[in-house]
Amino acid sequence: MLPSIEQRLAVELAARPNQVAAAIGLLDEGATVPFIARYRKEVTGGLDDTQLRTLEERLRYLRELEDRRATIIGSIEEQGKMTPELLQAISLAEDKTLLEDLYLPYKPKRRTKAQIAVEAGLLPLADSLLSQPELVPEEEAAKYLKPAFTGANGDNPGVADAKAALDGARQILMEKFAEDASLLAALREYMNEHGIVESKVIEGKEDAGEKFTDYFDYSETLHTIPSHRALALFRGRREEILNVSLRLDTEEEKPKWDAPLNPCEGRIASHFGISQKGRPADKWLADTVRWAWRVKVFMHLETELMGKLREEAEAEAIRVFARNLKDLLLAAPAGPRATLGLDPGLRTGVKVAVVDATGKVVDTTAIYPHAPRNDWEGSLHVLAQLARKHQVSLISIGNGTASRETDKLAQDLIKRHPELGMTKIVVSEAGASVYSASEFASKELPELDVSLRGAVSIARRLQDPLAELVKIDPKSIGVGQYQHDVSQTQLARSLDAVVEDCVNAVGVDVNTASAPLLARVSGLTASVAQSIVLYRDAKGMFQSRADLRSVPRLGDKTFEQAAGFLRIMNGSNPLDASGVHPESYPVVEKILADIQKDVKNVIGDSSLLKKLNPAKYADERFGVPTVTDILKELDKPGRDPRPEFTTATFKEDVEEVKDLRPDMILEGVVTNVAAFGAFVDIGVHQDGLVHISALSDTFVKDPHTVVKAGQVVKVKVLEVDVKRNRIALTMRLTDSAPAAGSRPEQRGDRQDAKRLQQHRAQSGRTESPSNAMAAAFAKLKR
Repeated sequence: MLPSIEQRLAVELAARPNQVAAAIGLLDEGATVPFIARYRKEVTGGLDDTQLRTLEERLRYLRELEDRRATIIGSIEEQGKMTPELLQAISLAEDKTLLEDLYLPYKPKRRTKAQIAVEAGLLPLADSLLSQPELVPEEEAAKYLKPAFTGANGDNPGVADAKAALDGARQILMEKFAEDASLLAALREYMNEHGIVESKVIEGKEDAGEKFTDYFDYSETLHTIPSHRALALFRGRREEILNVSLRLDTEEEKPKWDAPLNPCEGRIASHFGISQKGRPADKWLADTVRWAWRVKVFMHLETELMGKLREEAEAEAIRVFARNLKDLLLAAPAGPRATLGLDPGLRTGVKVAVVDATGKVVDTTAIYPHAPRNDWEGSLHVLAQLARKHQVSLISIGNGTASRETDKLAQDLIKRHPELGMTKIVVSEAGASVYSASEFASKELPELDVSLRGAVSIARRLQDPLAELVKIDPKSIGVGQYQHDVSQTQLARSLDAVVEDCVNAVGVDVNTASAPLLARVSGLTASVAQSIVLYRDAKGMFQSRADLRSVPRLGDKTFEQAAGFLRIMNGSNPLDASGVHPESYPVVEKILADIQKDVKNVIGDSSLLKKLNPAKYADERFGVPTVTDILKELDKPGRDPRPEFTTATFKEDVEEVKDLRPDMILEGVVTNVAAFGAFVDIGVHQDGLVHISALSDTFVKDPHTVVKAGQVVKVKVLEVDVKRNRIALTMRLTDSAPAAGSRPEQRGDRQDAKRLQQHRAQSGRTESPSNAMAAAFAKLKR
């Protein structure tokens, strides 16, 4: 008997069945993953958020599998075709693919040629030829001739001659071969190992499909093709630039009908006892096998395997997007400091917004330092006045058009007014225009023109990236890979989970948070988040977590899920500013009573707290894990898991791609991490690529293990292609730039060449970093 869902998940998660059952129970009751991971450790035995997210996703799949299993069993039983053996096979099917294979012969379908042949009485002929190859096909077929007639199923063409009889018998056997579950599984496995994906440019589409040049004459084994190349192929096919197909590695071109059976055809023949022994029916049976493979089985498997390739490529692309999004959301905040936001532009000017330490907009304007007005001095004067008036300490500059010119303006401002003590940072403005035109922005900043809202967003995302970016659809933040080519439902679900995890890991100040930020808190819906904001606006700041119970539609269950992640700063109870859940306050009171101290004197006293034994204060409801977490929170209440704020310093005399020179060492910020490497902003309006082979001196399988979006890194320039606007970088600062036209192995550094060869051998890559970088740039552009 197939293990239960709980048992299967327990094996996958390396957990006990009772842990899994407890987690499923909590999820079914409406508990969120952050809440379960943080505040129900005793119930689940300490399953972490990663395990719980996997459990949640797999639980959805396995329940869908069970629903489908029940539907299939019901359908076959209704047809009266269920047998004990078939029921057992269906009951033991471990995935949807095998389940559908078993159902294939019984799946209701349009009247097939095989069914028509059976109705014409040709099933005995097919069975006879299969079991007795010594029979002469034409002579045996002559016994089944019959005139056309009208039957219960309508007109029946009958069997006019021996050729028609043999054609009908072949259709019956082809369907039999194509619907054998165990054979399909074996063929699928062989195709997965020996299948070759190849693409050719459609004649006449060479110019229109220039961005797909790498795939005009391309082939790669099915089981090794990486996600980014697979998605590029599928996009090329969808845009009608490429013909993409699957073939066996033993077939270089379209096979001929008189060729020997290929390995898959041979497996079909062997499965049904068909062999070439010179008997009268052997050739007819071999041709039937070929027809079955080429017309039915191969086409079915090609569709399925290419579909599986796409699903896996999409899943990997979604994982890459999710990891990048997490890194971006958890980037270091500059903190509560007055910030000047600059949204660069040329003809339309630079939009300016000043926000105070709380993120409130206190001033806005527009300046025109660049062509065609070139009001450099006037712009500097305006900015200096704003900075002095509002005590600005940070300048946040969007990285779009005219960013470098605007960055130079800010640098000039800082040099002329050192007394203001300002620091400038270039930030990603991805999604700022989406926010500016959003319904929420119009409600949040109704008095501001759409063009100025972008400058506000640019300023705020430097102060607190998480709080600002949650206002934007995650898909618009710009850290994805082929994000428009993947399942939008799956992508949204994955990204929403990332945002939820990040928001709850950091915690939210309920008295300053926007409705979109509150809506990401465990247990809170968009409507309840809006109710909190409206209540706060009407009644004033919350003084305690208990006050939240007065918010309309915020019931006990919602309070339980959300309270621990909501912070009340400087409220009536110091614990309300921590991650200690209100339900655990009695535990804190027990600790305070034991040590005879006030909570204000205990918070932050590390030496005291480290001496306490968590087991002493544990009970049936709050075990050692919860008490341990409480002591950590008392040590550093409301601790922020995000790193300290740091900035990259761009080289002053390097402003454009043409200013770059090989072997330059520069500082930059990682903007995006893909499967093939990382893109780094070095301040020249064009990100450079650090190919996966140049990320580290050691072998790197996954770039995310080395770098993260938002990380400040040092890189060396390897190659610059000004014409194509491409920059090849390395994080191995001992690398040397290649000589013009050379491959890395020709650089004269034998040790480096050997290391590169070892890296390629380990990773299965055969391309040089230079070529790989060029290809990767083309992929990102697409």
